[in-house]
Amino acid sequence: MSPPSPSAPPAARQGRSRHGWAQALATVLAGLLAMCVVAALGLWAAGAAGLPDNAFPRVVAATVVTSVGGSMELSGNAGTLAETHAGVTVMPLSVTLVGALVVGAGFLRPLRQPRTTGARETSGERDTAGSRGPVRAREVGWWAARITVLWLAALVGLAFAARQTFAIDLGNGVLGAIGELFGAEPEVGFTTHVPLTVGFGLLWLLGVLALALLVAREVPLPARAARLRAAARPVAYAMVALLLACVAVGLVVALVTAGTRGHPAQTFALILLGLPNLTWLAFTIGLGAAWNGRVDGPFGLPVPHLLDEVLRTPDVATLDLGSLAEHDGRVWWLVVVDAVLVLGAARLAAARTPVPLRPWQHALRMAAGLVLTVLTVCLAGRISAHYGLSLLGVGDVGGGLSGELLLRPRLWGALGLAALWGLVTGFLGALPTRPVARPAEGLPAPPPPGPADHSGAPHV
Repeated sequence: MSPPSPSAPPAARQGRSRHGWAQALATVLAGLLAMCVVAALGLWAAGAAGLPDNAFPRVVAATVVTSVGGSMELSGNAGTLAETHAGVTVMPLSVTLVGALVVGAGFLRPLRQPRTTGARETSGERDTAGSRGPVRAREVGWWAARITVLWLAALVGLAFAARQTFAIDLGNGVLGAIGELFGAEPEVGFTTHVPLTVGFGLLWLLGVLALALLVAREVPLPARAARLRAAARPVAYAMVALLLACVAVGLVVALVTAGTRGHPAQTFALILLGLPNLTWLAFTIGLGAAWNGRVDGPFGLPVPHLLDEVLRTPDVATLDLGSLAEHDGRVWWLVVVDAVLVLGAARLAAARTPVPLRPWQHALRMAAGLVLTVLTVCLAGRISAHYGLSLLGVGDVGGGLSGELLLRPRLWGALGLAALWGLVTGFLGALPTRPVARPAEGLPAPPPPGPADHSGAPHV
């Protein structure tokens, strides 16, 4: 039997088929479909299905665009003697998280498959049907480039689809009579800023692909890249697990709340649109961080009652453990939960470190990882939303026609506390943990020892 032609090996043909445009399109469509489904269900639970002019699909598209950092512009028109104004900056992180998990899994799936099949060694007959060689950097680059091109094309389509105008009902009272007298017919609409949406969407996708490649041990890489990943992967993997654990704890609390206190539709809207916004906010507050915020006016997506009590003030309020404890002393349990989760993440990172580290070295890595994690949460968790109507130069008339929702972190304090928590938990987490011996990622494992004779000496 003649050997296969070296000009077209089966592994190469399989590698090309696994990384083609069809597979890239499937990855992009799967991610966007998952995000659209989660966004649609969350908006439906929040009551957005009843929007006029069949605007629901466009609102879903706008939600997906903002979930990857896209920019949305709001504008208004209320006639010659009136003016509407509005603005919103928010990322629905439930949609963001689902999209990141699906796109990351689709990106890694072909890279994890075997690269050689059907080979057997002549000596020892060891089957290598599942063996894999290192993934070449060019191969990963072309695979990521295909996904990126299709992702940006789909994002541009969503950005152009996310445009709508709504009419504001002034009611039958005095405000309605004034509007009728002066011909004020207020309208407010939203559009997406396409260049900014493409820019932030590209950064989001590159971050997701890089993080997926960093935390996936099953993807073999060349020796140099494998050594770099082996140094960074344990803490990166632990930080991803930490954030997902926070969301899991928040999901349990939300489901119990929905089952015991009623309002299930509002609770599920919060779960499907903004659960990570709340759980990661609570995580940073448990570390001791402080946020500035304010809630004024009605909003379709409610915040928990405790946050509403603290933030609904005439001026900007401080959101931290002290202000929350004044209304409910149980918030001090956030410190206990954070201590358990962060220490567990530190031990997980220490156990997955292939090379033994001194406790202070692991503490430094843990501090760096936690600072980057808290920085990401603070940047993604900021909220700024306001709307209002002005008549005859009088701003924000009518109590039901204006509102504001503001939430922004005190960044430097949060990062300093994250570094302190990382140093302490990293040092403690490394003390009782013995590193697990693992072969270097992306490099072949050492061969098994040869058979031994009765005297215990191996055969040569």
